[in-house]
Amino acid sequence: MDTELLKTFLEVNRTRHFGKAAEHLCLTQSAVSARIRQLEQLLGVELFTRTRNNVQLTPEGERLLRHAEVILNTWTKAQQEIAVTGDDRCCLAVGAVPSLWAIALQDWLFALARQMPRLAVTAEAHSADVLFRRARERTLDLAFAFESPQLAELSVVPLAIIRLVMVSSHANLGAEEAVRQEDYVLVDWGTGFATAHAQAFTDAPPPRLRLGIGRLAHAYVLENGGSAYLPEAMVAADIAAGRLFPVPGAPLMERQPYAFHHRDAEQDGRLGRMLAPLRAPADLASGD
Repeated sequence: MDTELLKTFLEVNRTRHFGKAAEHLCLTQSAVSARIRQLEQLLGVELFTRTRNNVQLTPEGERLLRHAEVILNTWTKAQQEIAVTGDDRCCLAVGAVPSLWAIALQDWLFALARQMPRLAVTAEAHSADVLFRRARERTLDLAFAFESPQLAELSVVPLAIIRLVMVSSHANLGAEEAVRQEDYVLVDWGTGFATAHAQAFTDAPPPRLRLGIGRLAHAYVLENGGSAYLPEAMVAADIAAGRLFPVPGAPLMERQPYAFHHRDAEQDGRLGRMLAPLRAPADLASGD
């Protein structure tokens, strides 16, 4: 099967519009329609119901959706591995939730590239649910999230805890007052943080601004003013310089990130060496 047919199918599903899919794929709308018809003929089913300004997946299209994603991800990974030549070269497909890339994994990835110059890396950002699925399907070699996957096929490694503190550009602002300000930024640090935050500030109004990337929230507060929960290490220099202030009365929030990979990869010692700089100190001391 031509993988371009599956790419077109996924883009039409994503946009729910043949014209928009054509623009994104740099094709004509008639070419997109022709590809979908060809795919439907190959499978012997109708994949979309088409009405004016309304394109929806049929039940058969819904069933194809996940298979199409797996096929394309596997094909991409195969291309990367085959393209790598030489006995000392290897590939690593790694994914993480966006907020972890910004605060913990960016420097790790840069260091990995320096230490292993023959390593071919693909790095992606996804939601935790997508990462769980991709790791289970082995289209990602290594993944990171704030939630631990409850899947028997995956091995999970707890990483060093990230301490989150509420800081503000306003001095002497209390925690309850900070979360009620229009410039309060609620950062997505995972489901556990959202639950703890809601329990700590039961009367807080819905925030005007929600951000899924901690580094972006940090830059926003510095540029525009406001308050947010940010990693202690990220804001230490700002606090020392008087650019930001700890918010009195705000509880310390701790987040436990996790690395995970398919159990079939447990014998690959390279993964353990790659993860060593990120692991919790207790794990490193025990040698687990």
